Amino acid sequence: MSGRGGSKRMNISSGGAYESVFGYSRAVRCGDDVHVSGTCAPPAHEKSDAYAQACAALAIVDKALKDAGASATDVVRTVVYLRDINDAEAVAKAHLEMFDAVRPASTLVQVTSMLRPWQKVEIEAYAKLGTAR
Repeated sequence: MSGRGGSKRMNISSGGAYESVFGYSRAVRCGDDVHVSGTCAPPAHEKSDAYAQACAALAIVDKALKDAGASATDVVRTVVYLRDINDAEAVAKAHLEMFDAVRPASTLVQVTSMLRPWQKVEIEAYAKLGTAR
């Protein structure tokens, strides 16, 4: 599928059940841009703490980036949503482990709820191919 100006669009699925219910893709690559949807830890992490959930979400983000032909080193921006701002330090630790060498622009905000009551963190990522450090 092609977008405007001839840039090719590629939708990447993670196979998540909600993708077909909501009508979205885990990630979309359009030309050199990769947009990774807000990503939470999968149900196996229902009883996990915020750090473990962030690590699990970032693993899914990393796979989506790779499926789109990108990597964490191409990430230029992240947005992190927390249910409890007291989890910021734990989630920041997971974010730093993945992005310390990259240092993307980032926003962290507290939200009142997420799709499932046990979810503590959701992470979006935006990458630009050819910008790896």
